[in-house]
Amino acid sequence: MNIFKISWANITNKPLNSFLSALLMTLGIGLISLLLLLNKQLDEQFRRNLKGIDMVVGAKGSPLQLILSSIYQIDAPTGNVSLAEAQRIIKNPLVKKAIPLSMGDNYQSFRIVGTNQQYPDHFEAKLTAGKWFKTTMEATVGAKVAAATGLKIGDTFAGGHGFLNMEDLHSDKKYTVVGIMERNNSVIDQLILTDLTSVWAIHEHTEPATPSATDMLTEIDSSPTTDAPSEEITSLLIKFRNPMGMIALPRFINENTKMQAASVAFEINRLFSLLGVGIDTLRALALVIMLIAGVSVFVSLYNSLKERKYEMALMLSMGATRTRLFVLLLLEGLLLSVVGYVAGILLSRVGLWLFSRAAESDFHYSFANFGLLPEEIWLFAAALLVGILAAALPSLGVYRLNLSQTLAEE
Repeated sequence: MNIFKISWANITNKPLNSFLSALLMTLGIGLISLLLLLNKQLDEQFRRNLKGIDMVVGAKGSPLQLILSSIYQIDAPTGNVSLAEAQRIIKNPLVKKAIPLSMGDNYQSFRIVGTNQQYPDHFEAKLTAGKWFKTTMEATVGAKVAAATGLKIGDTFAGGHGFLNMEDLHSDKKYTVVGIMERNNSVIDQLILTDLTSVWAIHEHTEPATPSATDMLTEIDSSPTTDAPSEEITSLLIKFRNPMGMIALPRFINENTKMQAASVAFEINRLFSLLGVGIDTLRALALVIMLIAGVSVFVSLYNSLKERKYEMALMLSMGATRTRLFVLLLLEGLLLSVVGYVAGILLSRVGLWLFSRAAESDFHYSFANFGLLPEEIWLFAAALLVGILAAALPSLGVYRLNLSQTLAEE
């Protein structure tokens, strides 16, 4: 007697009951698995793009908005700040590194970011072709940008004002592609990098013949001066020289300048705590669905045992042991759990793929790691446990089955 074949036949004999039990298990497993995948990949994306940045300085407004726009490129900036005022922060002895960013334009929804060589160096970016931007109106494009737009070395293009608009073009001043970056798996893949002077030239703050912004930043003296240039930047990415910077500098900037300083660690932790409430709620809901699936398996097997008492009695009379019948019923619960787990894992990957497509379309972020997580092994064990407990309780009725009475009733 092949108990696996018999168990499977018993499951398929009542397709609606079995489908409901497996569906509930699938939904519970799928939701938990999707949350695990998203949590891991979002955490990796956030940490990878932080990459040692301690503070962001920019125009006053929402500190979280400032961080999301400057580090992750997924929100609008809070405004611009004076380059001369920002330079005083750069020269502060507590600052180890300060990377200027200037934003406001796009090309086919990919952001054009004015900066200096420190920015790609910070992300350890490398080139597949060409060279890094050096002078006004030169651009080096990320791997995703090149793949999506088809830009090549020597191509020229005009940026659109804003982050999505391609109707209001700066067609009188075009960028020239001088380099293409390797895929870096960071935010830099989806950016078009150019010199700060390019952004100023586009918005008619300076003439294209202006020296590179890197030279300008290093030449400005740290003390206030009336000769400081009037150009603006969007934000500064700051790395402190020592922990004292985190204690003293943000408060000084917020209280004594027209700028604001946003602590990256504090704001990102606050963001994750806000997201965590929703994630915890969904996880609790998924666990409830799994428990309901277990109850469904219990009810299904309990009713099945009552309907199949005569069949069980016949099998006992033909030499089958009660333990073997108990295992037979237990296998039905386990098979439903395994089917629900496999279907749930597949469902979570479909969900991740759909989420990745939406994130790619809106923010140019992709979540392409579909591998099995270590936590999902424990999830499999939990699914088996639910199946065993749900099947074991009604299956114990086999040991209370009265053989002669059951056969006589039929």
